[in-house]
Amino acid sequence: MRESLLLDVPHRQVVFTIPKMLRIFFKYKRRLLGELCRAAVKALLKYFQAATDTELRPGVVASIQTFGQKINFHAHLHLLVTEGGEDQDGIFHHLASFQDNLLAEFFSREVFALLLREELISEAVKEKIMGWRHSGFSVHSKVKASTKQEAEKVGKYMIRPLLSLERLSFEEKKGKVCYRYGKEAAEVERMDYLEFIARVTSHIPDKGEVTVRYLGLYSNAHRGKMRKRQPDRHPLIIIEEESPRIPRRGWAKMIRKVHEVDPLLCPRCGGQMRIIAFLTDYAVVDRIIRHLKLTFEAERPPPPRVVKQDLLIAAEESAEYF
Repeated sequence: MRESLLLDVPHRQVVFTIPKMLRIFFKYKRRLLGELCRAAVKALLKYFQAATDTELRPGVVASIQTFGQKINFHAHLHLLVTEGGEDQDGIFHHLASFQDNLLAEFFSREVFALLLREELISEAVKEKIMGWRHSGFSVHSKVKASTKQEAEKVGKYMIRPLLSLERLSFEEKKGKVCYRYGKEAAEVERMDYLEFIARVTSHIPDKGEVTVRYLGLYSNAHRGKMRKRQPDRHPLIIIEEESPRIPRRGWAKMIRKVHEVDPLLCPRCGGQMRIIAFLTDYAVVDRIIRHLKLTFEAERPPPPRVVKQDLLIAAEESAEYF
């Protein structure tokens, strides 16, 4: 992997996670795991394009994982990604920082589009999930790999087995299988042996199911073309992006697409507003609101806990289609 696959550029591990109530669809319809991987890559490509205003092709090694710390079903993705990608001229654009919240926003849209195409959820369910304060979609890209050796270590971690025999034990008196998990394996999950067998076998891939994929610059098709065109390829020409953060027009455009509201349009005169400063101190914001005697009424109040129960019931009903 290190000698024949990886490029000599910095990499990152990007972990994509979906809400708990949506995981049931990927448990009983496993072909959707491949579509979930494509959704993550699409989100990554859109993020790179928004950050550089250029279509880039990164190198991606994607690992589809279905297990959590307790050997439970937890569909998520681990992607080893180059920090940036090549443009059409073969120049590599390096992005020194990733915005996880924005990547999660792109990812959630792609997953919702997938489930809507499959008719597994409705627009109402989508709106309810988006209305939650924490939707359950998350992206983590803090693990960096500056060298090929470090990237190879990350790759080995991504394809690790679902359990460790060192953490497994059996209580003969109670007839329980024990599995230690968590930080320093301090917590224990106890289960019946049949439950243990069911958990382990639920992660066995279907026939022909691919759990590790090579995409973009690391795809077999791309590497084959490069070997034919440039047998002795010269080192990459790398451009450092001075401002990898999404431009201001980008976030305003995304808000218009998602919420159909222009955040820079004055509600009184209809003129275009400009940003003077960002206030992040809640105490200062509260003082300004009290001074101006402003009151707000939410058009769509946060859903109560009962709504989540309704959504779980809807997910179970949707599972009947399988």
